Amino acid sequence: MIQLANCKINLGLRILNKRPDGYHNIESVFYPVPWYDIIEVQQDFSGNSEKIRIKITGIEIPDKPENNICVKAYQLLAADYNLPALSVHIHKQIPVGAGLGGGSADAAFFIKAVNKLANLNLKQEQMIAYAADLGSDCAFFINNTPALAIEKGQILKNIDINLSGLYIVIIYPHLHISTAEAYSGVVPSSIGYSLEQLIKEPTYSWKNSIANSFEATIINKYPEIGNIKNRLYQSGAVYASMSGSGSSVYGLFSSKPNNLNYFNNFTVFTTQL
Repeated sequence: MIQLANCKINLGLRILNKRPDGYHNIESVFYPVPWYDIIEVQQDFSGNSEKIRIKITGIEIPDKPENNICVKAYQLLAADYNLPALSVHIHKQIPVGAGLGGGSADAAFFIKAVNKLANLNLKQEQMIAYAADLGSDCAFFINNTPALAIEKGQILKNIDINLSGLYIVIIYPHLHISTAEAYSGVVPSSIGYSLEQLIKEPTYSWKNSIANSFEATIINKYPEIGNIKNRLYQSGAVYASMSGSGSSVYGLFSSKPNNLNYFNNFTVFTTQL
């Protein structure tokens, strides 16, 4: 079984306050983007003692395959169901540590694949619950439709937003920024209009109203991210932002973008939404 696990961007990201459990309450809009990892899941009849075997090609993941989030997803499901032995091949195309949710997407689409392959008959709500245990944005990829994410990012609310027809350019500057590093310099603030209100305004107005709380400290440490954002605006973007905790930066364009030569040394993904 083949699954195409797409990434997401954050349309705004507000760090509101710190929670008693040490995490932060956030507000962000998750929007799916058709940049895919390719996941093949099939039953393993080799008789190998391992219940799940992972092969990874494409972009290198800086960890051992046995620590992959899909292994954790398998173990989570196997605690409640008698799963068959599986062989999994992940071809990584979504950059790692880019704020695009590639790992979370892999896990969510793996859960959906296992649900079909093992005839678990899990409902959407059940798959969402398993995914939420794996990561704060993992649950989003089960329904995989635009959503307002609140609390730790795991509480999702459907939101009416459609960027169809716009062009997106995502720039990955080959910087890996951990979530811990991103949060280390953030000053939470809940002042101002909610993102749920602001996102209803025209896209061209977002530049002056919708921001990513991580950007200020990340750009201060990695000025190239700020340069990329400025260059996207200079190239005609109606809105540009860092996605998640970085390091990727995206721009939304009303027409097909040209003059992207500045980004030749980076990984660039572009498509019409």
